[in-house]
Amino acid sequence: MPRRMQQDLRGKVVVITGASAGVGRAIAVELGQRGASVALIARGLDRLQVLQASLRAAGVAALAVVADVSDAKQVETAATQVEAALGPIDVWINNAMVTVLSPVAEMTAREYEQVTRVTYLGVVHGTLSALARMKPRNAGHIIQIGSALAYRAIPLQSAYCAAKHAIRGFTDSLRCELLHDNANIQLTMVQLPAVNTPQFSWCRTRLSHQPQPVPPIYQPEVVARSVAAIVGQDRREVWVGTSTWKTIWGSRFLSGLLDRYLADKGYSGQQTREPIEPDREDNLFEPLSGDYGAHGRFDDRATNSSPAAWLAAHRPTLSALVMLSVTSLLLIASSWFG
Repeated sequence: MPRRMQQDLRGKVVVITGASAGVGRAIAVELGQRGASVALIARGLDRLQVLQASLRAAGVAALAVVADVSDAKQVETAATQVEAALGPIDVWINNAMVTVLSPVAEMTAREYEQVTRVTYLGVVHGTLSALARMKPRNAGHIIQIGSALAYRAIPLQSAYCAAKHAIRGFTDSLRCELLHDNANIQLTMVQLPAVNTPQFSWCRTRLSHQPQPVPPIYQPEVVARSVAAIVGQDRREVWVGTSTWKTIWGSRFLSGLLDRYLADKGYSGQQTREPIEPDREDNLFEPLSGDYGAHGRFDDRATNSSPAAWLAAHRPTLSALVMLSVTSLLLIASSWFG
């Protein structure tokens, strides 16, 4: 979309968890380019500092805050720091996640607990801190970064799929409460397709070969543009990418068939042909050092465009144009035949 048509976010203060790499980093860059002040929350200081410096060099008001979203006190402290430095929080984007690729029988209780604490409870903690500031002002927007896997679970990612399902249930409950209270707070869940992020290089895995996102693969900037387009809009959900639409609708009407398909294809589809390094490190309990950027290792297979994502993000505008066109045609017809 041409820059002149993009939403101007100047004056907005946005918090992004899991901001130091992957989708969170792409969102931070996109919103900063549109004029927002961005607060970057993650566990790893080095990557946060690199991103903060690059954003500030581009003229963006950026603040790096080290916090582990699995700890509610750290999240609350981070929120206080953000408002003291940048002003009242307008938008809070819950994006932080960790995952383990492993058969259920080989998982440990501690691994399930950690994925749940970061991926699900991290969203709860961020939402609570956002609500504590937005409700007294009766204004704000909370955006949960979800996944098509919030509707359709797949093999080898039971902990992550369960967490994303839990986020959807939590978010739907909260939405009903906000409607009951007539609160002027927007709440949106953005369901993602497979995205080319560094998580496949640092997630914990028991697979024999390197993990990969299940094709088709999208670049994180596709997600970032979709998120930026809905800031401040009253959107219940946004489904990014054609594969997300297919997955969610397929889960609704062909769940048994999908079970059998994933049992056959779900293992090989999540692995490359490259064997796992024996000394591979992961970020499940501690962040890895180094700056990984927004992209993973699949640039040659990922697309940076998605008509379906653009249509999903701009559905209200398109619906209004369609209604205007239909109304105009009716008026013309009535003038001809009236």
